[in-house]
Amino acid sequence: MVPTRFAWPYGGHQVFLSGSFTRWTDHYLMTPVEGSSTVFQAIYNLEPGYHQYKFLVDGVWRLDEQQPYVTDEHGIVNNIILVKEPELVPSILRSEASSSNSSMDVDNGIFRHPVLLSGGTHQEPLLQIPDGEIYAFRRRLSLLLSRYTAYELLPESGKVIALDVKLPVKQAFHIMYEQGLAAVPIRDDCNGQFCGMLSASDFILILTELLNNGSMLTNEELEMHTISAWKEGKVQLNREPDGSVQQPLTRPLIQASPHESLKDVAQKILQNKISTVPIINLPQDGSYPQLLHLACLPGILKQICRHFRHSPGSLPLLQQPVGRLLLGTWVRGGGEPNGCRLTMLRPNDPLSSALSLLIEDQVSSIPIVDDNGSLLDVYTRSDITSLAKDSAYARIRLDQTSIHQALQLCYEATGAVNAHKHCRTCLSSDSLHEVMERLSDPVVRRLIVVEAGSKRVEGIISLRDVFSFLLG
Repeated sequence: MVPTRFAWPYGGHQVFLSGSFTRWTDHYLMTPVEGSSTVFQAIYNLEPGYHQYKFLVDGVWRLDEQQPYVTDEHGIVNNIILVKEPELVPSILRSEASSSNSSMDVDNGIFRHPVLLSGGTHQEPLLQIPDGEIYAFRRRLSLLLSRYTAYELLPESGKVIALDVKLPVKQAFHIMYEQGLAAVPIRDDCNGQFCGMLSASDFILILTELLNNGSMLTNEELEMHTISAWKEGKVQLNREPDGSVQQPLTRPLIQASPHESLKDVAQKILQNKISTVPIINLPQDGSYPQLLHLACLPGILKQICRHFRHSPGSLPLLQQPVGRLLLGTWVRGGGEPNGCRLTMLRPNDPLSSALSLLIEDQVSSIPIVDDNGSLLDVYTRSDITSLAKDSAYARIRLDQTSIHQALQLCYEATGAVNAHKHCRTCLSSDSLHEVMERLSDPVVRRLIVVEAGSKRVEGIISLRDVFSFLLG
């Protein structure tokens, strides 16, 4: 915490200080400066970062127009202050880094390999960043996320949807489409608990079964098939002849309490390779669990960006170009930093090819490019729910419908206004801070890295990539 002085030099009988650091609910009494009849002051311990504040002077909210101020999304004007980390902290972190070899071994040499783009051309070499600086960077972010809990992610207003396990699958996906949901919790009223999640991946698996004429589901059965029946049948898809299940497709619900830190929530998402964690409150009286919110990485990233928005220079790595960091997935021959290959398809490829890749490669999106490798669009896992509109899935064949046609159905379902939001891009020269700001938008789940001018795809950076880099 950093002792910070606030001053109100414009007089008054009684002056209070209030701000984001008091949650705007507590008012801190300011005292007159000795020898002055107009100046009031207060010393308040603040965490490093950006804070908003205001003065309550004789019962009236006042702004000091001589100090920096901003207008928020509601049109309210507040003063702002940037509290910097004391110089002692970086030296402490550096000394801790030098004595914590076990934490640093993971990163040794990780930023010292050149990246090759398609065609054999060299990108800028990856940064040769000292291990201690990487450690300090990640420790700083880890400490920040450890200070906040999942309560910080709860919106002031909104709704949270859960589906009953007895609901027909067809109806469930219509609800997901209408509400714009890629994943939704499932509740079992009989047992009084939440028992799992229904996601876009489930819809892909169901439609793939229909395409393959599997015995589990037919179009008619889909009308009556319940979520619970699907979850039970889903296990059979991966059952071996001896009855054992290898890598089961179903698993217990991964959830978090509102008191868990944002760091713990982020790690649950990363470690379990999921996109959403329901925040569930378990009442002490043993009553029905309360679903408070669906936590996802954009909300957590927004907290980080808000903290460093006015002080990105406090962490130098935030200013480095993403093309020089070990971050994301790049085209074949591009070094493949995260061990994955970047798969791309053409607009005339069948939709079935895209769905197979989304499941088999365990990716959330596939860039759609022309014959020159220039970006045209992107097909994402959540796009599958658009086929629920007017039961479009019953009128098409996945192996005969092109990706271009599927995307048109998607835009017709979600509105043409969403077409430009669907495919967000960045350049390899964009800073890590810029990329983080764009990915903190809830509708943006990944950025396609393109070459300036030609729009040739160079790579893709997802939310998961960014958090894997930030937390190590």
